[in-house]
Amino acid sequence: MLVVLALLFDFMNGFHDAANSIATVVSTGVLKPGQAILFAAFFNVIAIFVFQLSVAATVGKGIVQPGVVDTHVVFGALLGAITWNVITWYYGIPSSSSHALIGGIVGAVIAKSGTGTLVSTGILKTVVFIFVSPVLGFLLGSMMMVIVAWIFRRSRPSKVDKWFRRLQLVSAGAYSLGHGGNDAQKTIGIIWMLLIATGYTAAGAASPPNWVILSCYTAIGAGTMFGGWRIVKTMGQKITKLKPVGGFCAETGGAITLFLATALGIPVSTTHTITGAIVGVGSTQRASAVRWGVAGNIVWAWIFTIPASAFVAAVAYWVSQQIF
Repeated sequence: MLVVLALLFDFMNGFHDAANSIATVVSTGVLKPGQAILFAAFFNVIAIFVFQLSVAATVGKGIVQPGVVDTHVVFGALLGAITWNVITWYYGIPSSSSHALIGGIVGAVIAKSGTGTLVSTGILKTVVFIFVSPVLGFLLGSMMMVIVAWIFRRSRPSKVDKWFRRLQLVSAGAYSLGHGGNDAQKTIGIIWMLLIATGYTAAGAASPPNWVILSCYTAIGAGTMFGGWRIVKTMGQKITKLKPVGGFCAETGGAITLFLATALGIPVSTTHTITGAIVGVGSTQRASAVRWGVAGNIVWAWIFTIPASAFVAAVAYWVSQQIF
């Protein structure tokens, strides 16, 4: 039951965060929406062969002390994260599924045993990257844009557009690979946490069972194929108007950030990362090219994600204890 609920969250993660992978490539017209979601889903799934399970280990073992997690905690964490995802999807707000899950775990654990059983180092690096990932995305996206503008300063705009329509397929693929590699592992981590808590897997195991890894990557790919079109519109059109060269720079900057975070075992938000990169690209043109009001609304959603999902998770934990 809880494994199915976790895979539902993973599916919703792909559904909710599909915009992160495909918004730029769709808004620039390089791929049609149907082509883009199949393209992104493919790279989401093959990330299984590229990345080690560092993020899964952080979520599964690095957020809460061993022995605290039980089925009620996992239920509360998942329900808190899923509820926040549904609310933000409905209103077209690109929030973080990753931080909703972390908030859910924290809220359920605090409801059970207070703050003393949380692992401060794991939570701290996750919270720090709430700010680091969009800033790094912003810096890399804007730097890429400046470098590309300087290299192609004497080239005809039509020629530049033609080249970057092709190159954007590479950058979009890289970003989708990073998205699958970081986000699927968060669900792997929570199922791993559940299996350890219920005795199905030894606490000292180096990795979870293969069926967990395969099912989580498959679920996020399937979710991406269904796509969250409300959020695609916000990410691809409302923040700033992108051309293929801008889309390439934003995706490349975002992909580098995700690859780095995944290698370090840090569960980051793909939403934060690509939003920062898109804003960085837009700001190199002129400050007015970015719709700062839209960007500001997104930031407020980021701020509320962890406390809101934590609150719902705490309530869900209490209800779970009364019912089950």
